[in-house]
Amino acid sequence: MGQDEQIVTVADEYGNSPGLWRRMLKRLEVEGHTGHSNKDLDPVPPEMRTWNWWHYISYWISDNFTPSGWRKAASLMQIGMSWRIALLNVAVSEILIAAVITINGYVGAKYHISFTVQSRASFGYYFSILMICMRMIVGTFWYGISTYTGAECVRSMLYAISPRFRHLQNTLPESSHINTQFMISYFVYFVSILPLHYVPIHRIRFLFTVKAIVTPIIGFGIMGWTIANASVGKESLWSQGNTVHGSALGWVFMSGVYSNMGGWATLAVNAPDFTRYAISPRHTYTMAIALPFTATLITFFGVVGAAGSKVLFGQILWDPLLFIDNWTSPGGRAAAFFCALGFYLAQACANISANSISAANDLNCMFPRYINIRRGQFIIAFVGAWALTPWNILTSASSFLAFMSGYSVWLAPLCGVMVCDFFFVHKGKYDVWELYNKDGIYRYNKWGVNWRSVVAFFIGWVPLFPGFLPGVNKSIHVAKGAVHLYYLGYFYGFGAAALSYYVVCYFWPARETMLDVPVYCDDVLKAREIEENSSGESDSLEKRSN
Repeated sequence: MGQDEQIVTVADEYGNSPGLWRRMLKRLEVEGHTGHSNKDLDPVPPEMRTWNWWHYISYWISDNFTPSGWRKAASLMQIGMSWRIALLNVAVSEILIAAVITINGYVGAKYHISFTVQSRASFGYYFSILMICMRMIVGTFWYGISTYTGAECVRSMLYAISPRFRHLQNTLPESSHINTQFMISYFVYFVSILPLHYVPIHRIRFLFTVKAIVTPIIGFGIMGWTIANASVGKESLWSQGNTVHGSALGWVFMSGVYSNMGGWATLAVNAPDFTRYAISPRHTYTMAIALPFTATLITFFGVVGAAGSKVLFGQILWDPLLFIDNWTSPGGRAAAFFCALGFYLAQACANISANSISAANDLNCMFPRYINIRRGQFIIAFVGAWALTPWNILTSASSFLAFMSGYSVWLAPLCGVMVCDFFFVHKGKYDVWELYNKDGIYRYNKWGVNWRSVVAFFIGWVPLFPGFLPGVNKSIHVAKGAVHLYYLGYFYGFGAAALSYYVVCYFWPARETMLDVPVYCDDVLKAREIEENSSGESDSLEKRSN
């Protein structure tokens, strides 16, 4: 028995709290952890690489065919674009961000590691934790907002099941910013989605496949019904032109591109969290096509639905849930229920894929001894859905929403540094074993900080910050040029950070991290297997000698 074990035993005998505390912590440890890693943080073993090209297509159908995707054209038309220019805006922005996601996702597909591990190579073993924490905050926040949208889907289903539910008496105070009706819907959605957090990532692909089949059918069904009943070809929404012109239209267009690209900025950073489950890197290339195609298609559905709602219901409804809530006949309610059920499934898949799993990966990296992906998802679920009270945020915190929407100010340069580091600085050659070694080559210095990435990261976001401020606080006024630079934010942030990082690394390279030959995931797994077998043989020999 070692000295520590003796101390714990003696403390336990006398009922001292240190012994009790240590026992509790011991029980909380996840199975298979090594102190600095665990099975979920380790490279994905061959038997868990189960995602092929179809699963990545269905993944993006899952993320786009949601109520949020349906509403996408609304904000663009409100700032002055015609529906044609709005669709073009969505297509351009989605093509660009899909390229970034596919490129950065290649790292995960090649080395089968998550974003949290990948970031160590460019930012340093310990400084990468700050980058990880930034991404986790975004994921947790959007989990709560997406839970609110999921509750809207449940509310539409309850409307369809019981018309009386529409008139349920509210017993909550007005200051709570939520009524009894919606709180019931919110609770039902939250509880119903919890079991999905228990499903391992490499197996949850089946849910995306189901959703990829169901939701397009619903989308085409709503659009077909609308066209058949509303003759939307004559609706004024279709003939509405741009309300801004000239250079103003150009900057409005760039503002829309930045906003749409910013919506995927978090997934651009943590694309390896899912691509690491790919059978082969080539299976992930379909993302470059699936993302822009599905995003543009669902946006078009939204335009058709909005035009039809003006004719059918007397008002423009950009929200598909508000649209189907108007189907009040017995047959209409049945159709509304199944449509709302499809959107519920869509929102659940999007919330899991884009928010809970990614944020859980971040927690897993920061606390590998106690948190795996499954535990992390439950933590994110309770914090995001209840501690953040998204109904208060959506009702009364417009500045905070603007802040979170502009978060790509930091995420774009983060992604730019990582892409540049892999493709241009290290030329695709990483040592996976060293990425898990806190004292290895990717520590860079005694503080675990790669100063080169710190410089590039600040060059990427600091010039954008003045243009970001007016969106958060309307009383702040800055030069128009600063606002225009902010509209170019993702391009500048990504490009400036990548270029400056390359220049700094060119003149001051970290030579200890430059490899002639990459060390792959399977090399690590084989080495650990040999190490475990050797350890087992040593224990066996020791027992025999005793």
